[in-house]
Amino acid sequence: MMDIRLIALDMDGTLLNDQKELSPKNRKALESCIRHGILIVPATGRPAAGIPEMIREIAGIRYAILTNGARVEDFREGKLISQELIHWELAFEILEWISHYPVAYDPYIDGRGKMEARFRNHLEDYGLPPAMQRLVLSSRDEVEDELALVKSLKTPVEKINIFTKDKKLRQELWEKLEQHKELAVTSSLDYNVEINAAAATKGNALLHLADYLGLKREQTMAMGDGSNDLSMIEAAGIGVAMANSMEMLKQKADYITLSNEEDGVAAAIRHFLQLPEEDV
Repeated sequence: MMDIRLIALDMDGTLLNDQKELSPKNRKALESCIRHGILIVPATGRPAAGIPEMIREIAGIRYAILTNGARVEDFREGKLISQELIHWELAFEILEWISHYPVAYDPYIDGRGKMEARFRNHLEDYGLPPAMQRLVLSSRDEVEDELALVKSLKTPVEKINIFTKDKKLRQELWEKLEQHKELAVTSSLDYNVEINAAAATKGNALLHLADYLGLKREQTMAMGDGSNDLSMIEAAGIGVAMANSMEMLKQKADYITLSNEEDGVAAAIRHFLQLPEEDV
C-alpha cells in the first residue's frame, strides 16, 4: 500500500453521484481508508452547512476544506484551522456589479449562503437541476437584501456564487472577474461561477492542512472534477481526475478514474492503496 495518509475529496461530481447521494461502494471505500488510518477530508465549494449528514455521520471524518479553501475546519473540536476571506467592502462591490446582470447570486457568510427570495423561489430559471435546487434550499438562509446585509454586517465573505444557464454570459462574467488580482475565479458546475479571495484555493488549503497535521505533500491524494479542483489536483502527492472531469483537469492529473456515476472514488482507492478486495 502506498504511504497515503490523507485523501481530499471534492463532493459534487466526484464523491457524490448526480443525485447528490453517497453510493454504498464509495462509502465502503471511505470507511476502509479510515480503518487503515487514512484521513478522509471533504474538499468542497460548499459552505459548512452544505456538508450532508451522510458524510458527517461517517466515524472518523473530522476535517473539511470548505468553500474552495476559504475555510479549513476541525469538526470534532469545533475549531477553525485557517481561513482566507473576501473583505466585506470588496464583496459588496462585486455583488453590486453582479446585480446588474440577469443572474442569481449569493454570498457565503459564517458557513451559510445568504439568498434573496427572488432567487430561491426560481432556481430552475438559472439552470439548477432538482438535486442542486434541494441542496441550495437546505444550505441558504433567505434574506431580504444581500447587498444591504453585507454592508450592515461588515463581515468578511467566504465566497460569492453566481448561477446562470446562459453559457455566453457566464464566460463574460468569468473573464471580467478574472481581471481582479484579489480574486480567485473558478467553477464546480457548468452553470455557475465561484468567487473567492485569491489565496482561497483547495490546493493551498490542502497543503496548509497537511502541514498542520505533520504530513508531507507526498502523503496526500486528491480527487476532483471541476476547475475549482485544479489547484488541489496539482498540489497533492497524487492528483486524480474523474472520467466526467473537464479536459484541463484530466491533462493535469496523475490518474483518471471512473466517473462519479460509476463509483470512481472507490475505483481510485482500489487502484492506488491496494486495500483488501473485501474492504473496498
